[in-house]
Formats: sequence, C-alpha cells, structure tokens
Amino acid sequence: MPEQDPLRARFAAYRGDVTDRIDGPGPDAARRTLRRRRRATVATGALAVALVVAPIAAVAALRETPPPGPPAATPTADPSWSPSPEPSPDASRSPSSPTAPDGRITERQLRAAALDLPAWAGRNCADTTRVSLLPATTTEVDRPYLISVTQGDVDADGATETLALLGCRIGEASAKQVVAFDRDAAGRIVTLGRVARTHEGGDGGFEDVRTVAVAGGKVRVQVADIQPCCSIPAYWARQQWRTYGWDGERFAQTDGPTTWGRDTRLTDLAISAGPLVLGAADQLGRRQATVTLTVTNRGPVDADHVAFHELEGVGTPDGGDWDRCEPARGRSDWPPCLTDGVPAGERRSWTFRFRVGPEGPGADVSARVVHHGADHRHWPDLAPGNNQVDVRVEG
Repeated sequence: MPEQDPLRARFAAYRGDVTDRIDGPGPDAARRTLRRRRRATVATGALAVALVVAPIAAVAALRETPPPGPPAATPTADPSWSPSPEPSPDASRSPSSPTAPDGRITERQLRAAALDLPAWAGRNCADTTRVSLLPATTTEVDRPYLISVTQGDVDADGATETLALLGCRIGEASAKQVVAFDRDAAGRIVTLGRVARTHEGGDGGFEDVRTVAVAGGKVRVQVADIQPCCSIPAYWARQQWRTYGWDGERFAQTDGPTTWGRDTRLTDLAISAGPLVLGAADQLGRRQATVTLTVTNRGPVDADHVAFHELEGVGTPDGGDWDRCEPARGRSDWPPCLTDGVPAGERRSWTFRFRVGPEGPGADVSARVVHHGADHRHWPDLAPGNNQVDVRVEG
C-alpha cells in the first residue's frame, strides 16, 4: 500500500541504526567486543537485547491497524553473546591469603635465640634443645657454634629462609651440619630441618662442609671427604658439590655425586727388608751396618718419589744409596731420605750403610715408605698396612 511507504522507510532506518549498534562493522569487530566484555555481568547482555526490542516496538506502535499475531514471547539474549562466568580467584594470589613469613635471620639474631637443633650423628655434642650458639672463634669443645649464614628461598614458598652452617668442636676438628631456619606467623625463629651433616656412614659420607649456597630453590653444599686437622694437609681433601631440596617434610639430596670412590691420586706401595747386617767392630767399638730395602708399587698410580722414614734410628749414614737421596732444601719436615720413585707395577731396591756406635742399633729397627708426588707433597697410601716393615738385626 502506498501509505505504508513512509512507514517502511522509517522502519528500515530504525533497523539499520539498531543493526549498526549491535553488529558493528563485522564478525571480527564482534569477536573483539566479546573479548573486551568477558568480565561483564549478565545485565550487559540483557541491555543489548533491549536495544533491539525497543525500536521494533516503537515501529509497531505507529501502525494504525496492526494485524493480530501470537502472544509476544519473552525476549532472550543471544547465546553467542552470553558473558563468560568469572573465573574463580587463585587462592595463592588472593590479597586476603596469608603470605609466608620472612625468614631472613641475621647471625646476631640466631646467636641470641634459644634454638632446637638436629642431632650431631652420634658425636659428643649433646646439646640439641634450647641451644645458644657460640661464636665461630670459640675454643670450647662439645658446644655448638655458628660458622656462617646464607639466605634464600629453600622450600618454594616465595619467602626467604636462613641456612646456618654449624660446628661442634671435638678436639682440633669439628662435626658440622647445615640447618635451615624460618620464622612462624608470630615472627619466632623455628627450625625447618637439617640439610646435611658430617660423619655420615659409608662411601657417601663426608668429614667436612666447606660452603653453602642457594640456587633455583635448592641448597648447594660443598663437602669434603677429609677435614684438615692436626697433621693432615688440606690438599688431601677431595671436594664435591651436592644439591639438596625440600620435599615438604625434610631435605633430601636431589643432584650431585653420592659417593667418593677410589682416590685416583693414590697408589699402593709395599716395602720389604733384608736383615740389618752388622760388621766387625773397630778399635772404638763402632761397626758398619748394611740393610737393603725393596719397594713394590702395586699401582695404579706411578710414585714420582718415595721417602724412607725411621732409618735415622739405626745409626749415622755411611755410604751406599744415601747419595740417591735429595738434599733437605732447608725444610724441617724433610724426610731422612727422599729418593727417586717407582712406576706402577715395578719394584726398586736401595742398600743403605750405617756407622753404628758401641751401643748398637737397638732392638727395634724398622723402616717405612711414603709416596711423594713430583711437587714433593706426600700422600696417603691405598693400603697403609704394608708401608712399614720390621728389620731383623744380624751380627
């Protein structure tokens, strides 16, 4: 009908306006709009429906004689536009969630606190409850003391804890252990657990702790198989880095070597001796004495030098293979005879002559062999039981 042309034109205008508001320039824009409205409430979707329905109702009201139709259905939002439900908040990130306490503890604070400590692996250091740590300079024995402090996140709770290297003096050496400390919610110092300790049994045990560090949420401990003490030189010790992690209840080793194995710097020397033969006495009662010593290197390492000890008790050197011994070079710790070495799998012999006084060489004569390196450092033996021999005296 001609009179409806203006009405159709008006309806088309409303429809274009509404379509522009809802559809926008196309599906890509609609997807971008959807992403921006992920966190909107359901009311936003209802409002969009209202924008569609209202113009249509206005157009219908302009019709003079609207045709009868079915009852109007309750409008529903387009499912494709329903906002996504709000994701559940992450409890670990919630501002109301409790945060782990700051476990940074200074040396002074540790020493001022009464601490509960793990056991000392059967050593005499019996203090483990309500312990007050002594300073590292202490000379007291059987009393725990603080060597050093290291800090870092060792249990993956996002907060920093404190690692303490502790010692307990036993004579000239010390038992040691690495202990982790934290704070509780009230700020009190609490013991988290022991990371590692010295004097564990078996080939994996170690006698010394050198350094403690934290990296990647793990505890790295530098350990040594020997603790230099008394007459033991520092260069004998072998070092390893072992890594420990917190499993929720305790610390356990997670990386690094777990055993030491044979020390590849050492060899097995064995010594044997013929009799010490005494010659006839001269007018002053002095006698010449001769002994032959044989060294076998059972391997697996060449001995660059060998040294003979305890020969000085026989008498005054008087010829033979004494001229094969290197001079003392002004060192007070130089052995009586440091001589050429013995390759692995070979055997060498030396014959030494002495001038013995009227009192004789004594009833107990012995000789001992020691392995020395090219730098003249001495080394322990793989089988020290065959490094010494008793010498029988004849004549």
